[in-house]
Amino acid sequence: MLAADKLQLQSAVRQQATALKEKEFNLHHSNMTTVGTIAAVLAGLDITMFIEFTPHEDSMWTEDMRPMVRILKFFYYTTIVAAFCANMIVVSQTTTLTVLGAGMALRGPDGSMMTATDGLYDERKSVFLYFAVGLANTVGSVTVGVWLILQWEAALCCMIIVLITCRIIWINYKRVKRRFNFNESDTVDFRDIMESGGRRRRSSRNRQNNKSNYSRYEPSSMEEGDSDEWSDGWQQSQRQAGSSNNDVKKRRGGSSNSGLAIQTI
Repeated sequence: MLAADKLQLQSAVRQQATALKEKEFNLHHSNMTTVGTIAAVLAGLDITMFIEFTPHEDSMWTEDMRPMVRILKFFYYTTIVAAFCANMIVVSQTTTLTVLGAGMALRGPDGSMMTATDGLYDERKSVFLYFAVGLANTVGSVTVGVWLILQWEAALCCMIIVLITCRIIWINYKRVKRRFNFNESDTVDFRDIMESGGRRRRSSRNRQNNKSNYSRYEPSSMEEGDSDEWSDGWQQSQRQAGSSNNDVKKRRGGSSNSGLAIQTI
């Protein structure tokens, strides 16, 4: 009865720990979905900027400005394509993580909820990195594009505005990161609860193995002790037998001399 109650208590604790871990999984799942949606919007903006943007022809520029225009076009199309590719990587990765992670958490073996949640949490770094690359390249393409379609006065003002925007984005990111920063070692972990049964089973198995090993080697040590005790007893018995023989010889010698004395009398 006590064993059954113990198993029921362990299963109830594991079930509650899994329910709490599910909350964390839903948090990471919603974050991945949000980032993937924003990346898809940025990818649509990038492809529109790539197709719809039509800078002036080289013939419309002066002869001394044509090399500079070609360099600007090179940087513009390179950055916009890099932004589109980075955002598409984010979309594909977040889609894969949300679909496969949810499938593993709900349909996987015992402990899959913890594995799926930790997997989403670890993969967030690469997702955020590619998202930052796509966002930076999108803003950078705007900085280069204004010089291809505007006069230098307007292009300079627009470039200053874009650079200020980039600085504000970076400052806000650092400020928010410092505000919500925490030590990873202080996070709540349910692995000790989920793996407590496995540790108990392993410890009991190790104890059984140790007992079997001890019983395996114990007879040999006992046999050696018994052989030592037998040899000591045999030597002691031999010494006792030798001393008893000497006593008998002495008694026999004394009795023969007394017999001769009687005969002489």
